[in-house]
Amino acid sequence: MQRRAILVLLLGCGLAFGVPLVAQGKVNALAIAAAGDLRGTLEDVKAAFESRNPSTRLDLSFGASGSLTAQIQQGAPFDIFLSADTGFPEQIRQAGLASQEGPFAYANGFLTLWVRRDLGLDLGKVGLRGLLDPRIKRLALASAKVAPYGRVAESALAKVQLLEALRPKIVYGDNVAQAAQFLQSGAAEAGLIPQSQARHPVMESMGVSWRVPEEIVPPLRQSGVILARSHAQGLARKFRDFLLGKEGQTILARHGFGRS
Repeated sequence: MQRRAILVLLLGCGLAFGVPLVAQGKVNALAIAAAGDLRGTLEDVKAAFESRNPSTRLDLSFGASGSLTAQIQQGAPFDIFLSADTGFPEQIRQAGLASQEGPFAYANGFLTLWVRRDLGLDLGKVGLRGLLDPRIKRLALASAKVAPYGRVAESALAKVQLLEALRPKIVYGDNVAQAAQFLQSGAAEAGLIPQSQARHPVMESMGVSWRVPEEIVPPLRQSGVILARSHAQGLARKFRDFLLGKEGQTILARHGFGRS
């Protein structure tokens, strides 16, 4: 009888003290702020990481790298920030918000021209000049103010002297995921988006894509940073190491990223 009472007491303590900690995410939850080009890719990384760490939950938030940087600077409770460039993580470091390890490069991203399949354009022949086709009424880009891919898209068009001619066609998304949504919905016939977005099965079924050559725009070196305010530093480093390791890099490569 006495042993049964002790067992009930121990179970009660577990309910009183163990469950709330897990429910509040204070032990095994990791909040990750990620650039829009990682949408789809990071869900696969999450599934692989959680399968090897069953007591861990990754909470993913996506947005333009610049917008996420502003949220972090305003105190957003993220543990890790994965940007689409190196500049925004460096801003986090300079603001004193990064852990002592500082930014880490995790992948190279590639700007890609996507065009609706039924237009019949041979992108290998026409390249970016195909955007002058009068059947292309709208060209989707991410905002150059907050999205690195939007910035390099405008840079690529300027380098081949097409930016001013194409300005009337350009429609801007808040981030690359929204730019891709414009293409999926038919709101734009063409777009300059990350290769990772162009490789999405829906996008591949609807259109054709062409990676913009490196002589026009070099790959985007993408970096991340563990935030100093994180209360899960050990878990954050474990995720970082997984992302940089063989399995994480294999998933990134499958979605169109290159090794940094």
